[in-house]
Amino acid sequence: MTRAAGAPPSVDWLLPRLRICRYLSLASFCALGLLLLVWNLGYAAVPRSLLWAVLALQLLPLLLLAPGIIGGHPRTHSWACFVVNLYFIQGVLAAFDPSKRLFGWLEILLSLTLFTSALLYTRWCAQYQRSGSIGERREE
Repeated sequence: MTRAAGAPPSVDWLLPRLRICRYLSLASFCALGLLLLVWNLGYAAVPRSLLWAVLALQLLPLLLLAPGIIGGHPRTHSWACFVVNLYFIQGVLAAFDPSKRLFGWLEILLSLTLFTSALLYTRWCAQYQRSGSIGERREE
């Protein structure tokens, strides 16, 4: 089954991919937040007086995105692609420190997973909305 060049994919093709990307982005988003929380509370060498400030700075961007990611809004997923780069950079820096190597690689993996799944979700949502509006125009 081929499609014409420039034609949006069929709804049957898009729906399972949308569902998978949505769940994958939600899971990696929650896992990234949990990783940051567990690392800072249990393993990071942060003084107790600064712990809550560090947690607030690291988790605030995720908390701002949380309602939209949980709600499945494509625009929030596209913003998450920008914000998650901060966590990717932090993970790369941590991966070069022998005492933080595992944390760094986990953060890299989760941020790449979130970036990819959110990007695909945003793209396929736009195609799904376009195919829906094309179908409505054909019926008129």
